[in-house]
Amino acid sequence: MAGLNQNTDKALRFRKNLMLTALREKLAVRDTRQQFEAHIKASHRSAYNFAFRLTGNVNDAEDLLQEATIRAFRFFDKFDDRYPFQNWLFRILANTHIDLVRRKGRFKTLSLERTEGNIAWDIADADAGADREMLEGCLDAPIQNALSSINAEFRMAVLLADVEGMAYEEVAEVMQTSVGTVRSRIHRGRKQLREYLNRNSPDLARRFADEL
Repeated sequence: MAGLNQNTDKALRFRKNLMLTALREKLAVRDTRQQFEAHIKASHRSAYNFAFRLTGNVNDAEDLLQEATIRAFRFFDKFDDRYPFQNWLFRILANTHIDLVRRKGRFKTLSLERTEGNIAWDIADADAGADREMLEGCLDAPIQNALSSINAEFRMAVLLADVEGMAYEEVAEVMQTSVGTVRSRIHRGRKQLREYLNRNSPDLARRFADEL
């Protein structure tokens, strides 16, 4: 009889431990979801604006943001809270955008930022301040059309630097590349933007040129 009681006690303790473990896991999942939702709520507007500038239209921006949010939650355990959540989310947005564009067959990888010796160009851009003011102050239809016309990686780098105000080091972290490559992409992206505006919106291009 004593042995039977001991076995019953062990079974009860085992069931209790299983229940406590399941409860702790459930609470941990709930806390994780609450933390994630708080981060998303704080970053949603900037993330949507970034997605819209990347895609150029509302429907694609919403699809991109939804897909990136799902990926972010799936890998939330890898997020290092010592760093800004928004930068981490932007990296996922950037990677997701490239993936989606490749699926649609509209993405061509360019190697313009590399020389024959595979060395990243480190280009100083004398017009950086002018371009930043233009993008921050006038992200209307002509600018969006110009952004949509340039290479996806160039567009991403220009948006992160000139619209989101990230330092080159932060852009490099988001895009997972070197600072030199970031400088090259921004330089070439700004150049393509200016060329597009000169061809298609000369009044806008001249207005900003006259203000400098």
